[in-house]
Amino acid sequence: MTDTATATAPGPSSEAKRHVLIGCTGSVASIKVPLLVEQLLKTNKVEVAVVATENALHFFNPTAVLAGEARLYRDTHEWQAWSKIQDPVLHIELRRWADILVIAPLDANTLAKIAGGLCDNLLTCIVRAWDLKRPLLFCPAMNTHMWEHPITAKHIETLLGYGYREVKCVEKTLACGDKGYGAMAEVPTIVNAVLEALEQCPVGTSKGLPDHPGDQAGPSSPKKKMKHSDESTS
Repeated sequence: MTDTATATAPGPSSEAKRHVLIGCTGSVASIKVPLLVEQLLKTNKVEVAVVATENALHFFNPTAVLAGEARLYRDTHEWQAWSKIQDPVLHIELRRWADILVIAPLDANTLAKIAGGLCDNLLTCIVRAWDLKRPLLFCPAMNTHMWEHPITAKHIETLLGYGYREVKCVEKTLACGDKGYGAMAEVPTIVNAVLEALEQCPVGTSKGLPDHPGDQAGPSSPKKKMKHSDESTS
């Protein structure tokens, strides 16, 4: 997977549209990211960009996510975009662009990182530098036994204490065959939570998305059909 395969130019900008930044992590639920992007764009109320951890990219085809109307950022873009003092810092530029950050899915590993203040990749750097006057939604997704572990409740409580908002996981049969809580909330639930949060927060910058190496305009490849399951691979 090359950088050129993971980036397309965003669609036409509109100052009337709000800026939604989706973060996705190493959970099987990341296969729902293309659908989440599609459903958000269908509202015609938002522009969307995606920040993916390297493990998240195992679960979906980036070109299926973008469809010519969004842009995807990954860890390598952070370092390729900066070479000297006064160059823009990607995680700061993305924070400035976004009206809202939605981490969907949030796996057990990244949940623990955020709760502890770690920032060792592009997504967690954005979270660590996030403007707390803007909403941050997180959608947990992990194996049932991970979800039921006592440390998970402590991590969730920590994030809520920061002012972040939880879109609660649901009960279902997971990809591994276990049944119980830990599945990411359904996409319509997440979309509704995003729109409600945007109604309550001030309009941010009209600044465009930052560029990164490998940007190229043009149509993306056809979307893959994928099963929608949820489980952390952390």
